[in-house]
Amino acid sequence: MWEGLAPRLRLIGQIALVALCSAAPVLLHGQNAPSSQPAESQPAQDGLNYTSEAAGADGDAPARRLVKWNEYDGPLLTLRVGGGFLYDYAAFAQDAESKDQLALSPASGVRDFRLLAKGRFKFLPERVSYTLGYMYDGAAKSWRFRQTGFQIEVPEGLGSLFIGRTKEGFSTNKIMVGYQGWTQERATANDAFIPILADGVKWNGNIPSGKFVYNVGFFRDDFSETESFNKNDNQFVARAVWLPFTGNGTDTVLHLAVEERYAQSDDGFLRYRSKPESFLAQSYAIDTGSFPASHSNTIGVESYYRPGPLTIGTEYYFNQVASHETNDPLFHGGEIFVAYLLTGETRPYNVRGAYFDRISPKRPVFNGGPGAWELVLRFSYTDLDSGTIEGGKFWRITPMANWHLSDNVRLEFSYGYGVLDRFGARGSTQFFQTRLQLQL
Repeated sequence: MWEGLAPRLRLIGQIALVALCSAAPVLLHGQNAPSSQPAESQPAQDGLNYTSEAAGADGDAPARRLVKWNEYDGPLLTLRVGGGFLYDYAAFAQDAESKDQLALSPASGVRDFRLLAKGRFKFLPERVSYTLGYMYDGAAKSWRFRQTGFQIEVPEGLGSLFIGRTKEGFSTNKIMVGYQGWTQERATANDAFIPILADGVKWNGNIPSGKFVYNVGFFRDDFSETESFNKNDNQFVARAVWLPFTGNGTDTVLHLAVEERYAQSDDGFLRYRSKPESFLAQSYAIDTGSFPASHSNTIGVESYYRPGPLTIGTEYYFNQVASHETNDPLFHGGEIFVAYLLTGETRPYNVRGAYFDRISPKRPVFNGGPGAWELVLRFSYTDLDSGTIEGGKFWRITPMANWHLSDNVRLEFSYGYGVLDRFGARGSTQFFQTRLQLQL
């Protein structure tokens, strides 16, 4: 693994050194130089943020910046460099039936390591900005481009257009950066039905009152045939969110959404599978295998309520597949969770993007405080048994604690109990997972 990683890290270090030397005049003589990150992108004190989604869809600036050396304002472009690092440990306790279904053993390793760059080119209109994400994929043991493209603000149309590689816009949990979620991994249904990224165009819009937010997107796999997230030849995605409390002088969030995803199969075949909400698990829990199909149509419903330190949310999906050979199976699944911040923080909500942001502790550990402590309880369920397909049924309950030491450091401790009904057996597994998360 590290043989291929080392030369890339040396190259990245060289690029960083050149960028640092180029930025030296600004760093040494221009401490008050304007930031490339607009001030409006900072989470508001009332827990609401009106920044556009794509401006921070792969890592927003925190409420308090850790450093200033990662920003550059030059004659041709502005640049803000960020990054993230995840390191996981997982152990498993299985009964006899589970051991027959899944080959699991304790493991540790890098979950994710990514570099991010955002800014704008000064020779283009100010409404145009860029974002670039480059990530070391621990599963594929290779470097991959993440969210990368251009965003064009269209205030006349009350929205913005993103062109490039991005989140499709289906599922709030999927739109959120994985670093900012409640739990270590997304629910099995979410990972099985919804790709992490896609290449295409996406429009994000709203109405003047802010009570209605929507996005529509069209994506193709012309440039992503070899990517692990590629599941379809093309897909159309739409999402509509109603925010009844927005603009009423309250920081309470009620988020109600419906969404649809129409997707052509990938070269005439589809496959849905997911690990048991543990990246380090050596086996998939549910898996339909590859089967002939023409297309699928996925409907999702969402509900989130956040009156303060408490957040309650649920998402559920119904995935109808057009496959005469397998009797047109209908798969479904989702999750419900409750999260509470013991230290009194309120998880910020991005109104324009209709998703939740990262926790910013009131009293970080490195300033002598306790950080932010968050307790979470989630139940997830997925059913991939339908028609002639026997992909399995899996449910898991996960209590866990998140310790946000600062805007940039987070520790996660989780226990899970899952049951897999597959291969004519019903096996139970206990999960013991921890994660170190660093984010800039």
